[in-house]
Amino acid sequence: MPIAKPFVKWAGGKSQLLEEIRAKYPQRIERYCEPFVGGGAVLFDVLHMFQVREVLINDINAELINTYTQIRDNVEKLVEQLSDLQNVYRTKPCTERKSLFYAKRERYNKLKIDSNKTENIEKAALFIFLNKTCFNGLYRVNSKGAFNVPFNNAKNPRLCDEGNLRVCSKLLQNVQMTVGDYSQCKDFIDGNTFVYIDPPYRPLTSTSAFTSYSENGFADKEQRELGTFIAEIADKGAKVVASNSDPKNADANDTFFDELYADFEIQRISAARMINSDAQKRGAISELLISSGEHL
Repeated sequence: MPIAKPFVKWAGGKSQLLEEIRAKYPQRIERYCEPFVGGGAVLFDVLHMFQVREVLINDINAELINTYTQIRDNVEKLVEQLSDLQNVYRTKPCTERKSLFYAKRERYNKLKIDSNKTENIEKAALFIFLNKTCFNGLYRVNSKGAFNVPFNNAKNPRLCDEGNLRVCSKLLQNVQMTVGDYSQCKDFIDGNTFVYIDPPYRPLTSTSAFTSYSENGFADKEQRELGTFIAEIADKGAKVVASNSDPKNADANDTFFDELYADFEIQRISAARMINSDAQKRGAISELLISSGEHL
């Protein structure tokens, strides 16, 4: 089977770091959980490499999970709608693509508010369409929960990668999917579970945070609560790997995560920051890989 790739561009996506994360995998993975699934680079890698019996993915972003669900359950209808969107976009002159984008963004936000399950396939198609045509592939919502990222004037985006979507669909067939806080995954996780945790990163500076992928913030209080959760599931015997930003990029004396995860292995790895409004700030920085080394 071809290797599945993430079907959306996602802030903090892990495709470029798979080799380092893969080195932390246990030898066998029979149960897998990802409480902040995001773009799913690690998920698809694990599903490709291992015969996993039980899988749970979760995210607080309901529209992201809806898109995973439609890829799993209705991939051919989704491909059909995305193909139509791609054809319409590509046949329009550049001057009209912007108007199309904002019309589809408005339609998406209406569907998001209405929450009509009969429109979930269209909503998933628009989710992917907007991701491919918005500025830098960001997913950002305002205080009312409306997607508000502007148009990026993409000239020839691949809106419908039908081959990849079908491969993703095959891999997702036995995957459980839930929407909500990561803590609801606790009952699924046991001593035989491998857990990869990729939360909203702690901002390196006060100006690097932005209204994020859901209506909920993730500040130091939430990072500490997550640290407690990770310690609890590690105590169950779960094999845990977590990613986060390295505060030492901005302040060599900032030991927030070194203290929070003092009982875990902490590895600093180099990562390119791809999603940044300033192209000159898209460079290699250090990120953290935190692992329950004694269980791996």
